[in-house]
Amino acid sequence: MRFWMSLAAGFGLAAAVTGVGQAEEHRQLGAHVHGRGTLNIALEGSRLSMELEAPGADIVGFEHAPSTPEQKSTLEKAEKKLKAPQTVLQLPAAAGCSVTDAKVTIEGEHGGNDADDHDHGAEDHDHEHEAADHDHDHDAADQDHAGHQHSAFHAEYAFDCKSPASLTTIVFDYFKNFAGAQKLDVTVVTPKGQNSFEVSRDKPRIDLGGII
Repeated sequence: MRFWMSLAAGFGLAAAVTGVGQAEEHRQLGAHVHGRGTLNIALEGSRLSMELEAPGADIVGFEHAPSTPEQKSTLEKAEKKLKAPQTVLQLPAAAGCSVTDAKVTIEGEHGGNDADDHDHGAEDHDHEHEAADHDHDHDAADQDHAGHQHSAFHAEYAFDCKSPASLTTIVFDYFKNFAGAQKLDVTVVTPKGQNSFEVSRDKPRIDLGGII
């Protein structure tokens, strides 16, 4: 996120910096919408930079640390896919863009509940006659909390483009490769200004004509 805000500030786009800063604060406070991710795109000279943020449920179908061999395999495959930007989007061939950097991290992956379990165990000890009810309520609370750990995939990409002026469209294969993904809020910053788009399974393409 730092490079994005620095780049936007360098363009003198206060609105972009403010908007991205608010989005980051929103994410850190735990706001989370399954099916909806964000993608920030910045063009500076021949360098095209991107940051993708998506809920774990969108990418792998769960948001907790993998607990089975199948989930671990799913996680590894997803990370491998995300490290290949072409699984996320397709740039015009005429732009001559080549990947110079791609990295993926998973945030909030290990948010366990051991301390909560321990505290509840101590409280239940003093209320043995209500143990069954407490255990039932506690299990339900644990399942609900585990389902709302808000883990997210964070991917950063950098491209070197021989003909940036040819970046007139972007087609998103993101929805084909990740079944849980439904929408992406896309922000594009160039020396000409800031523009926002929404892409979805039904409309997986944006037109950048006139803003590059």
